[in-house]
Amino acid sequence: MKQFLTNSVIEIARWSGLMPAVRKILAGRAAILMFHEIQQDGRAELMTGTSVGLFEYSLNWLRQEGWEIVSLATSLERLASDSGTGGRYATLTFDDGYRDNVATALPILERYNAPFTIYVPTGAPKRTLQAWWLGLREMFRSGDTVTIDAMDRRFHCPRLREKMAGLNEVTEWVHQDYHRIATLAPTFNKAGLSLSALNEAYFLDERELQGLARHPLVSIGGHTDSHAALSCLDSETARAEMADNRRYLEQLLQLPVQHFAYPYGDSKACGPREAGLAKDIGFSTAVTTRHGQLSDLKSDHFTLPRIGVGGQFDTTARFEARISGIQSAAHMLLGSQR
Repeated sequence: MKQFLTNSVIEIARWSGLMPAVRKILAGRAAILMFHEIQQDGRAELMTGTSVGLFEYSLNWLRQEGWEIVSLATSLERLASDSGTGGRYATLTFDDGYRDNVATALPILERYNAPFTIYVPTGAPKRTLQAWWLGLREMFRSGDTVTIDAMDRRFHCPRLREKMAGLNEVTEWVHQDYHRIATLAPTFNKAGLSLSALNEAYFLDERELQGLARHPLVSIGGHTDSHAALSCLDSETARAEMADNRRYLEQLLQLPVQHFAYPYGDSKACGPREAGLAKDIGFSTAVTTRHGQLSDLKSDHFTLPRIGVGGQFDTTARFEARISGIQSAAHMLLGSQR
């Protein structure tokens, strides 16, 4: 019901013509956008990434509405130096290092001359990443019946809508407790699923990453060794996940790695301890997945919020609502009505 009411507020603001006026009041000075895959055929991937259409729409909308697309460092520098009279800035970030970020997204980014950051875990180019989300998607995509032993659940899903719903349910179950990730391994083994093969199919390899790092629009950031939820690890192991990943990327690319993204990035996956580690290790910034924009106030550079774009339920209207601040305002308004 709350989601329905939120959607209603968004649609009323959009179709009444109030969106531009509300945007001036609610939108922050800067926003960091978060993408993962940019998919040519979203249905084939169970609508888990961002469609090419929505990706292009988001960049075009930003330009039309006067948002300048700049690097993360430039955005933070401008926020710190101006007095609130400057324009609005958008920063583009991509998590995990997917091949389609280059094959599909890069030509579009070049057309807009839009700088961007890709956060890469060591295990992706090395083909050791236990990318459970790819494993689950492959199971639901290829099977009409999917059994998740750790949940004691069997999903009958011959149609796309059922596959999407089942995948979403299991994914939400994992995000409730990241310790559950380890319990999926026996299910993948039983299904004969190779996560290494999925790494090869979806992630950039070391040679491709080296080539991308030389592109004038790109910055490569860290994303841990194994894409672990850092809060589930002891302090020494969490530090090693972050520092070893940075060292690997700097040696591979022969470039400094200044930016970091916490895997999963929510309050269950990272907190003040992880922010302190990122700063101690020597990163300049660290981004979360917590929703929000940046204001004129001095932001904590190690707990930066982002605005996600994509997924099963995303639309152009919802994108506009998030970037305009309307969705956050609607959530606060409805929350206060309880």
